[in-house]
Amino acid sequence: MKTLTLSAAFSLIGTVALAQTTVQSCEREVTFDSVPQAAISNDVNLTEMMLVLGLTDHMIGYTGVSGWNKLEPEIREGVEELPELSERYPSLEVLAGADADFFFAGWNYGMRVGGEVTPETLERFGINVYELSESCIHVGVEQAVTLDLMYNDLRNLGAIFGVEDRAEELIAGYEAELAAIIAGLDTDGDAPRVFVYDSGEDAPFTAGHFAIPTAMIEAAGGVNIMDDFRESWGTVSWEAVVERDPEVIIIVNYGEVTADQKMDFLRNNPALSGISAVQNNRFVVLEYVEATPGPRNIDAVARLAEALWPE
Repeated sequence: MKTLTLSAAFSLIGTVALAQTTVQSCEREVTFDSVPQAAISNDVNLTEMMLVLGLTDHMIGYTGVSGWNKLEPEIREGVEELPELSERYPSLEVLAGADADFFFAGWNYGMRVGGEVTPETLERFGINVYELSESCIHVGVEQAVTLDLMYNDLRNLGAIFGVEDRAEELIAGYEAELAAIIAGLDTDGDAPRVFVYDSGEDAPFTAGHFAIPTAMIEAAGGVNIMDDFRESWGTVSWEAVVERDPEVIIIVNYGEVTADQKMDFLRNNPALSGISAVQNNRFVVLEYVEATPGPRNIDAVARLAEALWPE
């Protein structure tokens, strides 16, 4: 008798168990009559969600990784048998030509409002789309930004692929880890003021109220100085950053400009030299995959907590 691999076992269970499942995806309800067998994920963090659920046997490829990020060894190993179908955002032609039946993406994570690739344009080719919860603000869906958004995506993917038990096991583990981090914090005093620096020299691109780093910062006992910026990710002014004087700056590391180069820019810019975080050299580097919704968020919260509350 042939022994099934773990992911193959998940595949078999899902194919047998799933009759019809409906999940909420932003403002849409999406119904699946069977487990997807030709799935594509976009971006490194969404691909990691698929990997931790053991879904590689259901995937035919991924998109949107190497154009911005280098795959870490554990990710590379997980997708080594899968092709990267597009280095950046995939075209409609790429997705339809791959005979995909499922696309896990988000708004500004592989899809753009009014763009070529949307749930509506893909539906014509028999491709169901599940949208990353954090990205729903781009289609007008406001929701409380907590780490529950990441859990929600894992839970919905578990339902779609018939691996609910695996999803719930992961979520329970993440919740327990987060509770232990919060319980271990000694937050005596005002919450440290934190700024997220993604990119940009003329004006900074940062995380606003609806971006997952805001939830991560709050879980670590801090406050995002741009919490009143009612966007997810977007551009603000350096004047606003200087005025709000962050005590800690999170550097998001990805792309051609390194984290060290970003820190050097902040240190060497006279207009920013008076910021408390710059004066005290309080920087925290998060990899892109840690600063976007995905399985690495909880470990990143632990590192943030240590940086915000060093005592």
